[in-house]
Amino acid sequence: MSTNGSVINRSVLMLNQNYEPLTVCSARRAIVLMFQGKAEMIETADSLKIRTVNDAFDCPSVVRLWKYRRVPFKRVMLTRKNVIMRDRHRCQYCGHTKGAMTVDHIIPKTEGGQDTWENLVCAWSKCNNKKGDRTPEEAGMTLLKRPRRPTLITFIQQNISIADHWRPYLFMD
Repeated sequence: MSTNGSVINRSVLMLNQNYEPLTVCSARRAIVLMFQGKAEMIETADSLKIRTVNDAFDCPSVVRLWKYRRVPFKRVMLTRKNVIMRDRHRCQYCGHTKGAMTVDHIIPKTEGGQDTWENLVCAWSKCNNKKGDRTPEEAGMTLLKRPRRPTLITFIQQNISIADHWRPYLFMD
């Protein structure tokens, strides 16, 4: 059985009033929203309990906001970590998955390459050094797949361990 500290930090899928996935938050945040009357529990977390001095409450796994929240189109932030996660820690030149990974500019910055989802890929440090300050064509290398900007839902589906009862809310059934 988990201690309250680890239970309270579990991931909870937060849905908008119309059941559209909004984000993943901590159980602590979800519980606060429920006690404030802003959210309801849709699914519990495998019979886990949050214990207080006088009571025990079911730990949420999926919560839904009572009021619809208009949110701007959510994008996955462009960070080194997220590029590596998008590419599933696989070098986009050779397919290597072990060892130190870096982020490589397909079109080097010296040739006008930008910091964009479409120009950055995960690369094994040896492949990155081999490619150097050249384009893949100039270095005689090819990409395994063309990089694209991930959508929030796709990013969550691929990179967060998903409980089975989250699957219908993330369009995975």
